[in-house]
Amino acid sequence: MRYAQGGGLTDAERAARERIRLQAAVRFEAGEKNREVAAALRASERSVERWRRAWHEHGQAGVLSQGSPGRSRLSETQIARLERELERGPLVYGWADQRWTLARIKTLIGRLFHVSYTVEGTWRLLKRHGWSWQQPARRAIERDDDAVEVWKKETWPRVRAPRRSAVPGSSSRARPGSR
Repeated sequence: MRYAQGGGLTDAERAARERIRLQAAVRFEAGEKNREVAAALRASERSVERWRRAWHEHGQAGVLSQGSPGRSRLSETQIARLERELERGPLVYGWADQRWTLARIKTLIGRLFHVSYTVEGTWRLLKRHGWSWQQPARRAIERDDDAVEVWKKETWPRVRAPRRSAVPGSSSRARPGSR
């Protein structure tokens, strides 16, 4: 089993991981080796070693979940207010179109609650509360498909970086012909 880096786990995901660690603790009590436990639970041996150390030092309490790694800087009341404000739309707050971007939501959180989030932190906050990214249901009326095709055929080949040649390179820092 591979654990995601960076957190953002739901309570259900955290509980599922805790169940796996508790199963490992039962196997530790039975005297199984780390390799056997790792194979049976589909976890890395390194994780099993950490679990065994925590189990050895603190017993079963050592493998229990310690909850969310980071506390939210917004209370549940503030989250509910944020959701209401997001439903009102970006036009209410002076943006020219109806798209909520992460940068705009970050700015809104700062204005409403005087709390600073990064764009990534804003995404984690929204994801933790069940929000997901959306795509427009239809294309913009102003879109000019002919202009897009011309840009793809004429401008894009000039702008993009040229491909590397297919000849094998040298790992030597010195030029290959200098010897």
